[in-house]
Amino acid sequence: TTDDKRPVPGHFSLQQNFPNPFNPSTTIRYELPQQSEVQIIVYDILGQEVVTLVSDNQTAGYKSIQWNGLNASGNLVGSGVYICHLESAGFTQTIRMVYLR
Repeated sequence: TTDDKRPVPGHFSLQQNFPNPFNPSTTIRYELPQQSEVQIIVYDILGQEVVTLVSDNQTAGYKSIQWNGLNASGNLVGSGVYICHLESAGFTQTIRMVYLR
């Protein structure tokens, strides 16, 4: 995760990943207005967990994480639509990501 030098964001937010569709990796940006426990989990279109990208207590700020298309076992996922789910301090948001092999 990375921190910018910008002021603290005013609200929780999960931005659309870029690039999308992606191969071999994509960047997911998110904003935290306060220090909190953060979970970012990628699910397949059937709702099965693919990989946990973030599970940590993080400081407030503008953040980003990269996903390289690997699942929790370190294997490349198949082409398709994936759901990125952010949960923090009672806030939840999801985005759709398209991985092309």
